[in-house]
This record gives sequence, C-alpha cells and structure tokens, in this order.
Amino acid sequence: MSVIKPFRFMDKHEIECRALDVLEAMKTSDRHVPTFPLDSSRVAEFLGLDVVWDVLPEDDEGAIAARILPLEKLIEINETILDLKEGFGESTIAHEVGHWVLHIDRQAVDRVLRLRQKGVNVIVKPLLCRNNEQIQGIEWQAQYFASCLLMPRLMLEEKIQGRDLTQWPDLYAIAADFGVTISNLLHRLKDLEWVSLKEGSKELVRC
Repeated sequence: MSVIKPFRFMDKHEIECRALDVLEAMKTSDRHVPTFPLDSSRVAEFLGLDVVWDVLPEDDEGAIAARILPLEKLIEINETILDLKEGFGESTIAHEVGHWVLHIDRQAVDRVLRLRQKGVNVIVKPLLCRNNEQIQGIEWQAQYFASCLLMPRLMLEEKIQGRDLTQWPDLYAIAADFGVTISNLLHRLKDLEWVSLKEGSKELVRC
C-alpha cells in the first residue's frame, strides 16, 4: 500500500507558503520556536518525526542518501555519504521534512496504523531519496521547500542588507548566517531571481 500522494504540480508560491506555515506553527510551541541558523532536526521533532544517521545499503538503483519510514515516522540519513555533513546534512533533513509535509498522506499513515492494531499486516514502502543533482518532480518540490524553510525570504532580505550579492566573500558570510552551503544559497538566490551567473563563468550579476 502506498501512503505517498499522487504527484501534482505545485508552484513556488504554494511550496513557500507551506514552509512558512511550519515555521509559524513552531512559533506557537514552547520548545520549538525557530532560531537561525535553523536546526532541521528540531523542525522534524516538532512534526513528530525522529531523525537518525545510519548506514543505508545501496539497492539496484544505487546509493540512497536518505529515506522516510512513514509508519515509524522516522527519517534516516545515510552517514556514509560524506557530503551530507554540516550544511548538506541540514539541507537533507529539511528536504525530507519537505517530503513529509508535501507528499506523505498522513491520513493514510493513520489508517494503516489502525489496521495493524487490528492484526492486518499492511506493507508500506519507504520513500527513498538519492544524491542526484538532476532533481525534478517531487524531489524538486522537496528541495525548494527545504530552501524556503532554511532561508525564509523576509529574513534573507534582512541578511543581504549592506552586502554585495555579486561578491563571493559576502555570499559565504550570508551562507554562514543561515548554516547552509554556498550551493544552497546560490540556488535560493537564483530561484528568487536576485542573481544569475554569467554563462561560462563564475561571475555573478544582479537580476
């Protein structure tokens, strides 16, 4: 049985609003008020999810960067993938949180759990994520959610004040403020159409 929702198109505005909904809900919590750099594990905890780092073996399609076990409400991160450390790790957990919020049918999860309590053994497959730069579909949606969660637009607008988005030292300083990688930050800035890279170079220009 699948507890993953059928794919549907979601634009950037809808995904950003869903991420902001989570942050706003956290502000009403006694123990999970969001602070930045954002600890993605605390976001997961607020949503009732556990996060563990473990060794995830490859399957027929190759390496698995992370997976969600919906019935266990568990996010597993593959600790053997070295580039998931530090900022990559935060982004990966936030990405999995995005899948939970956008793509997991929580009502279906509850139905399966009720069936199991009645002795009905229902098999539910995990949601697998791979370390693939060419992301699309639900993977792109989850990654955009992660960017909005880790770098909210209004806070990003504040952090760029007095900084030059075409200068790499300023960009690295902004990335450090949010606890993300420079790649995460560049994707966010380009998605917002605040900067672009000149074709065939590393020179940045304001949009």
